Amino acid sequence: MSIFQSTTIINKPSAEVYDFLADLHNHQQLMATDDISEWSSTTDKASFSIRGMVTLSIQTQELIPSSLVRIVAVDKPPFDIELKWELTSAENGTKVAYTITAALNMMMKMVASGPLQKLADEEIANLTKLLN
Repeated sequence: MSIFQSTTIINKPSAEVYDFLADLHNHQQLMATDDISEWSSTTDKASFSIRGMVTLSIQTQELIPSSLVRIVAVDKPPFDIELKWELTSAENGTKVAYTITAALNMMMKMVASGPLQKLADEEIANLTKLLN
């Protein structure tokens, strides 16, 4: 498994950050607009294309109020992928740890590692901009 991580502190209570992340409609705002196309979403499902790589359908798998949003790829993805948002209380708000875990073969790892780390970093940066 390949793991891509990024963290931030959001100056909001964890319940507010959780409410935003638990609704997959909001995740389009977190994605890099130049790399993502064909976005479609409901509260608990989304599908989109990552430029030059893959089309993914994702679905909320596990929700723990104010602490965890776990999302997985569905509908026969080209590789297993999990997006996990972990929230913990911090002195000035909420610490957000975002982890993308992907089952990449060696060839896909060479192609996808850079874009997946960029995705993790950009989603955290966009979350910080949107909620702070």
